[in-house]
Amino acid sequence: MRILVLGLGNELLADDAVGLLAARELRAPLDGQADVVESSLSGVALIELLLGYDCAILIDAVQTGDYPPGTIREFTPADLDSVIAPSPHYAGIPELIALASQLDLDFPDEIRIYAMEIADACSIGGALTDPVRAALGKLVDRVKQDVCASQKELCHA
Repeated sequence: MRILVLGLGNELLADDAVGLLAARELRAPLDGQADVVESSLSGVALIELLLGYDCAILIDAVQTGDYPPGTIREFTPADLDSVIAPSPHYAGIPELIALASQLDLDFPDEIRIYAMEIADACSIGGALTDPVRAALGKLVDRVKQDVCASQKELCHA
């Protein structure tokens, strides 16, 4: 099973870097189990990164204000609403899945999303806020466990 762990974000914008930082911490421990990639891309530009994988685990920041900063939430594409935007640059995961299907691309059958609630996505050059920094290790551990469980399922299938 080919697994991609894709850390998303912008390391110039404080807490928005959490997906990238998690990916950096996961690279060595997941070597040989998953490909770990960092990207600041979004929308349709992500499609190329996802091609050829059976499973993709996305790590990103989210700022809803509905949960305390540092809260880690897990989603599947079915949990997400379609994105209504003026440009494909803003396409979401459901739109990427639909596009890949229409084009008959080799796209992951399984996509899981780990989103950490953040406090600050606007401070240019800012460091992670304390609650996000404190929860980063927990995020990394959950993704490691997920990859390990995915590999074991394959071995027992």
